[in-house]
Amino acid sequence: MDSSKKFPSPVGVSFGRPSLEYQPLSNRRNIVENTQSTWQTAAILIARLIFAAVFLMAVSFKFMDMGATAGYIAAAGFPLPLFLAWCAAVLEALLVVAFLSGAFFTPAAIIAAVYVIFLGFSFHGPSHWAGNQAEFGSFVDHFVFVAGLLFAAVHGPGSVLAATVGRLGRETE
Repeated sequence: MDSSKKFPSPVGVSFGRPSLEYQPLSNRRNIVENTQSTWQTAAILIARLIFAAVFLMAVSFKFMDMGATAGYIAAAGFPLPLFLAWCAAVLEALLVVAFLSGAFFTPAAIIAAVYVIFLGFSFHGPSHWAGNQAEFGSFVDHFVFVAGLLFAAVHGPGSVLAATVGRLGRETE
């Protein structure tokens, strides 16, 4: 692709768009993120807020009655229910921070997707459908949420209001 091609802008002025083919990977990411439109920015921020809100509600319910959460976990047949309830609460709190800040967003979204699949099978899976057919709806809903999390993991936190975290000795982009 010729980087000298001009693309018309909404105001009638032409701007050169840099070719992504010959750019290093770090530059490609910056070029793509810097061309994010307002509606894309808004959609990404709204999605991040929704993900954070879902996990914030979940962790809030756990902290309000950790005993009830442990009882629910024990009823599903898991050992050490109180320990697992606290582990789930800590994980969910960390996911809230990651989704709100944008830091570690992609790994957090992948971890959240795996966690939600685990929850779907453990608490709403096929073994629960005979007793209550509404459990099937809850089971399917988990996969819709997982699809959103995986989509978010692929596209990242966006370029606005997203913390960047670099490795030691490396400059953050």
